[in-house]
Amino acid sequence: MKTTIELPDAVFRQAKALAASRGISLKRFFTEALQEHIRRRTSKTDPPWMAGFGALSDLSDENRRILGIIEEEFETISPEDIE
Repeated sequence: MKTTIELPDAVFRQAKALAASRGISLKRFFTEALQEHIRRRTSKTDPPWMAGFGALSDLSDENRRILGIIEEEFETISPEDIE
């Protein structure tokens, strides 16, 4: 996809110099830089799929509480289970 972006001259010169020093095209340099930035922003501690559900990430405490209740129930032996 083609797009136009506006960059400060100094940033563009630095990017162009870094790309040249690595022997890669400016297109590849920007693509890799954006991919790395996106990867870092979406993979802090949550799995990648969680990025779309960031507002739900605070439910992990509730999930742990519910799992604790379920585990307690499974540890309970009812009289009919003993026979």
